[in-house]
Amino acid sequence: MTNHNEAAGTSGDSDISGRGRHAGDSAGHASSGHSGRGPHDGHDLPGQHQVTLRTPAELADALPYLLGYRPEDSIVLVALHDGERRGRFGGRARLGIPAHADDWPSVAEQLAQGLVKGSERRGARPESMVAYLCQEPGTGESGRDVMERLRPLAQFLRTACGRLDVPVIEALCISDGRFWSYCCPGQGCCSSEGHPMGLPGTSVLAAAATYAGLQVRGSLREFTARFIPWEGAAAPEQQIALDTASMALVPRILDGEGRAEVAEETLGLARRIMKRFADAPPVSGTRPADLRDDGLLEHDEAATLILGLQDRTTRDRAAEWMEGDEAGQALRLWRALARRCVGPYGEHAAAPLTLAGWVAWSTGDELEAREALAMALGADPDYLFARLLHQACNEGLDPESIRRCLRAERAGRTGAEAEQPAGPDRSTPRDVAEPPGTSNRRRRRARTAGIGAPRGGGRPPGVSSLRRRRPTDEAAPGGEGPGREPEAASERARAHRKGGRRVVGEET
Repeated sequence: MTNHNEAAGTSGDSDISGRGRHAGDSAGHASSGHSGRGPHDGHDLPGQHQVTLRTPAELADALPYLLGYRPEDSIVLVALHDGERRGRFGGRARLGIPAHADDWPSVAEQLAQGLVKGSERRGARPESMVAYLCQEPGTGESGRDVMERLRPLAQFLRTACGRLDVPVIEALCISDGRFWSYCCPGQGCCSSEGHPMGLPGTSVLAAAATYAGLQVRGSLREFTARFIPWEGAAAPEQQIALDTASMALVPRILDGEGRAEVAEETLGLARRIMKRFADAPPVSGTRPADLRDDGLLEHDEAATLILGLQDRTTRDRAAEWMEGDEAGQALRLWRALARRCVGPYGEHAAAPLTLAGWVAWSTGDELEAREALAMALGADPDYLFARLLHQACNEGLDPESIRRCLRAERAGRTGAEAEQPAGPDRSTPRDVAEPPGTSNRRRRRARTAGIGAPRGGGRPPGVSSLRRRRPTDEAAPGGEGPGREPEAASERARAHRKGGRRVVGEET
């Protein structure tokens, strides 16, 4: 579940009233601005700009500005507070629509409970909700077909919220450029064919956001495509490089002295590639920028870094590149590495995705941080470093406390190295995974010391597996471009989002 606090979207504190009314009969207010949760909210506005939201159409048009992007295949719940006055928008929670209707009741319960509990932790229980269901028609479907197909899901959401004494005052389906209200009283105010959405950027909230210098950052599919592993013609070559690196590096990491050497080699290589990225000429657009970075990173280099970052100590040292000029280059590298975790190495993406989420959060981009951390937990649900960061980001905590810890680690290590030569780390990692060369081979998890390691047993944060695979010449699906064909990546993104059953973290 992707969660948003009041400062997550491009219009953080918003207000509506006229609950449940239709056909222009509702009126309310919104303020484009942010509640402020620390020095990295993303947008600090000089004042509040009041906006009036009068109809369900304006609620539908406002959704991308509440989230900061255009959701797709998504369930979105938005909390409302101050119901006796203007209905101020509060926290928001998004989850992919499950592909199987059997999952809808449990997903509705989890989403509603997560939003309410997250609001209660901040001392502001919602008084009501607005629900959105966003999905484009499939083959042979119309927008109206989508609306009717999702009607039971809307009812599950209304029932789940009702059990918590938080009524859903408006539930909208957005599909094929039109919207429908599931709360329409059926008195002829709503057409069975729905109502057309306004042109993007023409709503009253869009005008207020533009005035404030804010903008929607594309669609969710475009947002997550920067992290999705390759599925094109280059994917088999990258998998072979990962197989080769695994055969070479896993035995060395199993050895205490070799593990320290691999750590230094991994971090040194990462620094060289970050320098290469910094020297590359700039390009405009996210897709061209990612293609440029893909071209600057060799298959064997990516494989070495991906395997090396499975060691928690190495990963935690890499997390120190979190601010200043090096943060931007590090974020580009972590995105590029996540795209290289192809085929059976998908679980290995948890490390670079977590690092990407951490750097994004540290530099003030909470939207990218939440998506990257949620994808890290999708790659490895037990990756506790990602879970802790995801929860902290959702709850609006200040990342400065983590930055201080990492700065102290870096300073202490630098001071120790200046006083005496650094000896090899003789500690042996516990429970390192056996390479899955055959289906019957036992797997053991690699666990090494790092940030937040527990003192009394249990699984430490950020655990990941080191896997050594036998080289393979099997081909993967082809595609265009250096890494993957865009449509194949989009289909994979939709498949991930439609899983929807496991809720990651709680709403903020």
